[in-house]
Amino acid sequence: MALRDDDLHRNARRAQAALASAGSLSQVRELSESARTSAEAASALGVDVGQIAKSLVFLADGCPVVVVLSGSDRVSTELLAAELNAREVRRATAEVVKDTTGYPIGGVSPAGLPEDVQALVDRGLDRWDLVWAAAGTPHAVFPTTFGELLRVTRGRAVDVREEPSGPASSPAG
Repeated sequence: MALRDDDLHRNARRAQAALASAGSLSQVRELSESARTSAEAASALGVDVGQIAKSLVFLADGCPVVVVLSGSDRVSTELLAAELNAREVRRATAEVVKDTTGYPIGGVSPAGLPEDVQALVDRGLDRWDLVWAAAGTPHAVFPTTFGELLRVTRGRAVDVREEPSGPASSPAG
């Protein structure tokens, strides 16, 4: 259900404000079930895990970057390193994720990222007409599209998933 901004957690309000600022009409929705993982979010929403747009934080030569990709896909750190011309790419710790994005793991929203954080949106999400992304907490989400994610994140489209998968793919980490 869509909530009034007053009813939203401050992180979800931040995501909602970023969506509005980018010209999106999407409304943040709060779920009673957890959406901390792609599988949990898909189950709570009744959609395929591939329709979950997960936001992962990596450190590329020590600089944080957010990668948004399908819940059924995994990031290839080799492809990500090549895309960023980086020598070393590794997953960020929970502390770095929170410090970098202002959001906790399980609730990292692609909307409302700090302006100095680079965002990449994997083209694998473009296979879906509608995807769902976290909105700042493990219980808040919003519906969106691949094109809207590019606008909202000020990101660029990339191919950094290990192996492209189809809509019927199984969950992966």
